[in-house]
Amino acid sequence: MSLIELLWPAFVLAILLVFIHAIFGLEIIKRGVIFTDLAIGQFAAIGVALSLLFFDGRYAFVLTLLFALIGALLISVATYRVKHIEAFIGMLYALGASAIIVLLSDTTQGTELFNKLQATDILFTAPSDLWEPLGLYTTVALLFWYFKERTLGWLRELLFFGLLALTVTSSVQLAGVLVVFVLLIVPVFLALLQQRFAPLPFAWVSGSAIIIAAMVFSYQFDLPTGYTIVFVASLSGIVTALVFGKNRS
Repeated sequence: MSLIELLWPAFVLAILLVFIHAIFGLEIIKRGVIFTDLAIGQFAAIGVALSLLFFDGRYAFVLTLLFALIGALLISVATYRVKHIEAFIGMLYALGASAIIVLLSDTTQGTELFNKLQATDILFTAPSDLWEPLGLYTTVALLFWYFKERTLGWLRELLFFGLLALTVTSSVQLAGVLVVFVLLIVPVFLALLQQRFAPLPFAWVSGSAIIIAAMVFSYQFDLPTGYTIVFVASLSGIVTALVFGKNRS
Protein backbone atom coordinates (compact mmCIF):
# COMPACT_ATOMS: atom_id res chain seq x y z
CA MET A 1 0.00 0.00 0.00
CA SER A 2 1.38 3.41 -1.02
CA LEU A 3 1.77 6.35 1.33
CA ILE A 4 -1.11 8.23 -0.30
CA GLU A 5 -3.43 5.21 -0.10
CA LEU A 6 -2.62 4.83 3.59
CA LEU A 7 -2.75 8.46 4.68
CA TRP A 8 -5.26 10.12 2.34
CA PRO A 9 -7.97 10.42 5.04
CA ALA A 10 -5.48 12.25 7.28
CA PHE A 11 -4.53 14.52 4.37
CA VAL A 12 -8.19 15.35 3.73
CA LEU A 13 -8.75 16.09 7.42
CA ALA A 14 -5.67 18.33 7.40
CA ILE A 15 -7.06 20.31 4.45
CA LEU A 16 -10.45 20.65 6.18
CA LEU A 17 -8.76 21.94 9.34
CA VAL A 18 -6.73 24.48 7.38
CA PHE A 19 -9.82 25.56 5.40
CA ILE A 20 -11.94 26.54 8.40
CA HIS A 21 -9.17 27.85 10.67
CA ALA A 22 -7.71 30.17 8.04
CA ILE A 23 -11.11 31.88 7.77
CA PHE A 24 -11.12 32.63 11.48
CA GLY A 25 -7.38 33.32 11.55
CA LEU A 26 -7.74 36.30 9.23
CA GLU A 27 -10.34 37.83 11.53
CA ILE A 28 -8.31 37.13 14.66
CA ILE A 29 -5.20 38.84 13.30
CA LYS A 30 -7.28 41.81 12.08
CA ARG A 31 -8.78 42.17 15.56
CA GLY A 32 -5.36 41.93 17.21
CA VAL A 33 -6.45 39.18 19.61
CA ILE A 34 -3.96 36.52 18.57
CA PHE A 35 -4.35 34.27 21.61
CA THR A 36 -8.15 34.16 21.47
CA ASP A 37 -8.18 30.76 19.83
CA LEU A 38 -5.60 29.41 22.26
CA ALA A 39 -7.68 30.50 25.25
CA ILE A 40 -10.93 29.14 23.79
CA GLY A 41 -9.16 25.93 22.80
CA GLN A 42 -7.78 25.48 26.30
CA PHE A 43 -11.24 26.04 27.77
CA ALA A 44 -12.65 23.50 25.30
CA ALA A 45 -10.02 21.02 26.44
CA ILE A 46 -11.42 21.29 29.98
CA GLY A 47 -14.59 19.70 28.61
CA VAL A 48 -12.58 16.87 27.07
CA ALA A 49 -10.74 16.34 30.37
CA LEU A 50 -14.01 16.23 32.32
CA SER A 51 -15.45 13.75 29.83
CA LEU A 52 -12.42 11.46 30.19
CA LEU A 53 -12.25 11.86 33.96
CA PHE A 54 -15.88 11.39 34.96
CA PHE A 55 -17.72 9.84 31.99
CA ASP A 56 -15.14 7.54 30.32
CA GLY A 57 -15.10 9.72 27.22
CA ARG A 58 -18.87 10.07 26.89
CA TYR A 59 -20.54 13.46 26.38
CA ALA A 60 -17.22 14.80 25.09
CA PHE A 61 -18.76 17.00 22.39
CA VAL A 62 -21.39 18.51 24.69
CA LEU A 63 -18.92 19.28 27.49
CA THR A 64 -16.29 20.58 25.08
CA LEU A 65 -18.81 22.87 23.36
CA LEU A 66 -20.09 24.10 26.73
CA PHE A 67 -16.65 25.17 27.94
CA ALA A 68 -15.66 26.57 24.55
CA LEU A 69 -18.82 28.71 24.60
CA ILE A 70 -18.01 29.85 28.14
CA GLY A 71 -14.56 30.95 26.98
CA ALA A 72 -16.00 32.65 23.89
CA LEU A 73 -18.66 34.44 25.95
CA LEU A 74 -16.08 35.72 28.45
CA ILE A 75 -13.90 37.07 25.63
CA SER A 76 -16.81 38.68 23.76
CA VAL A 77 -17.96 40.43 26.97
CA ALA A 78 -14.40 41.44 27.84
CA THR A 79 -13.99 43.01 24.37
CA TYR A 80 -16.29 45.80 25.53
CA ARG A 81 -15.48 45.87 29.26
CA VAL A 82 -11.75 45.18 29.63
CA LYS A 83 -9.08 47.68 28.62
CA HIS A 84 -6.10 45.37 28.10
CA ILE A 85 -7.89 42.56 26.28
CA GLU A 86 -4.75 40.56 25.37
CA ALA A 87 -3.75 40.36 29.04
CA PHE A 88 -7.26 39.17 29.91
CA ILE A 89 -7.14 36.49 27.19
CA GLY A 90 -3.72 35.38 28.46
CA MET A 91 -5.16 34.93 31.93
CA LEU A 92 -8.03 32.86 30.49
CA TYR A 93 -5.51 30.62 28.77
CA ALA A 94 -3.54 30.17 31.99
CA LEU A 95 -6.76 29.40 33.87
CA GLY A 96 -7.78 26.76 31.33
CA ALA A 97 -4.36 25.10 31.19
CA SER A 98 -3.99 24.99 34.98
CA ALA A 99 -7.56 23.68 35.40
CA ILE A 100 -6.74 20.72 33.14
CA ILE A 101 -3.58 19.93 35.13
CA VAL A 102 -5.51 20.10 38.41
CA LEU A 103 -8.31 17.89 37.06
CA LEU A 104 -5.94 15.25 35.72
CA SER A 105 -3.37 15.39 38.54
CA ASP A 106 -4.87 12.46 40.44
CA THR A 107 -5.10 10.17 37.40
CA THR A 108 -2.41 7.66 36.51
CA GLN A 109 -2.38 8.89 32.91
CA GLY A 110 -2.60 12.61 33.69
CA THR A 111 0.53 13.71 31.81
CA GLU A 112 -0.29 11.52 28.82
CA LEU A 113 -3.84 12.86 28.63
CA PHE A 114 -2.64 16.47 28.92
CA ASN A 115 -0.14 15.96 26.09
CA LYS A 116 -2.86 14.39 23.97
CA LEU A 117 -5.16 17.38 24.55
CA GLN A 118 -2.39 19.72 23.39
CA ALA A 119 -1.51 17.84 20.18
CA THR A 120 -3.31 14.74 18.97
CA ASP A 121 -2.05 12.13 16.50
CA ILE A 122 -4.29 12.53 13.41
CA LEU A 123 -2.09 10.44 11.14
CA PHE A 124 -4.31 7.36 10.96
CA THR A 125 -7.67 9.07 10.53
CA ALA A 126 -10.35 6.73 9.17
CA PRO A 127 -12.48 7.74 6.15
CA SER A 128 -15.59 7.57 8.35
CA ASP A 129 -14.08 10.25 10.62
CA LEU A 130 -14.23 12.84 7.82
CA TRP A 131 -18.00 13.27 7.50
CA GLU A 132 -18.59 15.10 10.78
CA PRO A 133 -15.88 17.78 10.30
CA LEU A 134 -16.83 18.17 6.63
CA GLY A 135 -20.46 18.89 7.50
CA LEU A 136 -19.64 21.05 10.51
CA TYR A 137 -16.93 23.19 8.91
CA THR A 138 -18.96 23.73 5.74
CA THR A 139 -21.95 24.87 7.79
CA VAL A 140 -19.83 27.16 9.98
CA ALA A 141 -18.14 28.74 6.95
CA LEU A 142 -21.49 29.42 5.25
CA LEU A 143 -22.95 30.94 8.42
CA PHE A 144 -19.85 33.06 8.94
CA TRP A 145 -19.88 34.52 5.44
CA TYR A 146 -23.66 35.02 5.43
CA PHE A 147 -23.85 36.90 8.73
CA LYS A 148 -20.46 38.68 8.59
CA GLU A 149 -21.81 41.82 6.92
CA ARG A 150 -25.35 41.49 8.27
CA THR A 151 -24.57 41.95 11.97
CA LEU A 152 -22.94 44.75 13.96
CA GLY A 153 -21.65 45.50 17.44
CA TRP A 154 -21.98 42.99 20.23
CA LEU A 155 -24.19 40.69 18.14
CA ARG A 156 -21.45 40.38 15.53
CA GLU A 157 -18.86 39.68 18.20
CA LEU A 158 -21.07 37.07 19.84
CA LEU A 159 -21.72 35.38 16.50
CA PHE A 160 -18.02 35.39 15.61
CA PHE A 161 -16.84 33.95 18.92
CA GLY A 162 -19.76 31.50 19.03
CA LEU A 163 -18.89 30.06 15.60
CA LEU A 164 -15.22 29.99 16.60
CA ALA A 165 -16.14 28.08 19.76
CA LEU A 166 -18.17 25.57 17.74
CA THR A 167 -15.24 25.06 15.37
CA VAL A 168 -12.70 24.73 18.18
CA THR A 169 -14.98 22.22 19.93
CA SER A 170 -14.50 19.85 17.02
CA SER A 171 -10.91 20.64 16.10
CA VAL A 172 -9.52 20.40 19.63
CA GLN A 173 -10.88 16.85 19.89
CA LEU A 174 -9.51 16.01 16.44
CA ALA A 175 -6.10 17.70 16.56
CA GLY A 176 -5.40 19.29 19.97
CA VAL A 177 -5.08 22.83 21.32
CA LEU A 178 -1.61 23.68 19.97
CA VAL A 179 -2.33 22.29 16.50
CA VAL A 180 -5.49 24.41 16.36
CA PHE A 181 -3.46 27.47 17.34
CA VAL A 182 -0.80 27.08 14.64
CA LEU A 183 -3.45 26.33 11.99
CA LEU A 184 -5.30 29.52 12.92
CA ILE A 185 -2.23 31.74 12.94
CA VAL A 186 0.61 30.41 10.75
CA PRO A 187 -1.11 30.05 7.32
CA VAL A 188 -2.72 33.49 7.62
CA PHE A 189 0.52 35.02 8.93
CA LEU A 190 2.36 33.69 5.87
CA ALA A 191 -0.41 34.95 3.60
CA LEU A 192 -0.20 38.46 5.03
CA LEU A 193 3.58 38.58 4.51
CA GLN A 194 3.04 38.55 0.74
CA GLN A 195 1.01 40.84 -1.52
CA ARG A 196 0.95 38.91 -4.78
CA PHE A 197 -2.01 36.63 -4.04
CA ALA A 198 -5.29 37.00 -2.16
CA PRO A 199 -4.63 36.19 1.53
CA LEU A 200 -7.26 33.51 2.12
CA PRO A 201 -6.50 31.24 -0.89
CA PHE A 202 -2.78 31.63 -0.18
CA ALA A 203 -3.37 30.63 3.45
CA TRP A 204 -5.34 27.57 2.34
CA VAL A 205 -2.62 26.39 -0.06
CA SER A 206 0.40 27.16 2.13
CA GLY A 207 -1.25 25.81 5.28
CA SER A 208 -2.27 22.56 3.58
CA ALA A 209 1.24 22.09 2.15
CA ILE A 210 2.87 22.66 5.54
CA ILE A 211 0.63 20.34 7.53
CA ILE A 212 0.78 17.53 4.94
CA ALA A 213 4.58 17.81 4.76
CA ALA A 214 4.74 17.65 8.56
CA MET A 215 2.53 14.56 8.60
CA VAL A 216 4.67 12.77 6.00
CA PHE A 217 7.79 13.71 7.96
CA SER A 218 6.31 12.37 11.20
CA TYR A 219 5.30 9.12 9.46
CA GLN A 220 8.70 8.57 7.86
CA PHE A 221 10.65 9.18 11.09
CA ASP A 222 8.07 7.79 13.56
CA LEU A 223 7.56 11.10 15.37
CA PRO A 224 4.50 12.29 17.33
CA THR A 225 2.33 13.75 14.57
CA GLY A 226 0.61 16.55 16.49
CA TYR A 227 3.78 18.03 17.90
CA THR A 228 5.56 17.61 14.55
CA ILE A 229 2.82 19.68 12.92
CA VAL A 230 3.22 22.37 15.60
CA PHE A 231 7.02 22.36 15.19
CA VAL A 232 7.08 22.46 11.38
CA ALA A 233 4.33 25.08 11.12
CA SER A 234 5.88 27.33 13.79
CA LEU A 235 9.36 26.99 12.28
CA SER A 236 7.98 27.81 8.82
CA GLY A 237 6.32 30.96 10.11
CA ILE A 238 9.37 32.12 12.07
CA VAL A 239 11.90 31.50 9.27
CA THR A 240 9.67 33.09 6.62
CA ALA A 241 9.09 36.15 8.79
CA LEU A 242 12.81 36.62 9.46
CA VAL A 243 13.84 36.11 5.84
CA PHE A 244 11.03 37.78 3.91
CA GLY A 245 9.13 39.85 6.46
CA LYS A 246 9.49 43.61 6.68
CA ASN A 247 8.49 45.83 9.56
CA ARG A 248 6.06 48.23 7.92
CA SER A 249 5.55 50.34 11.03
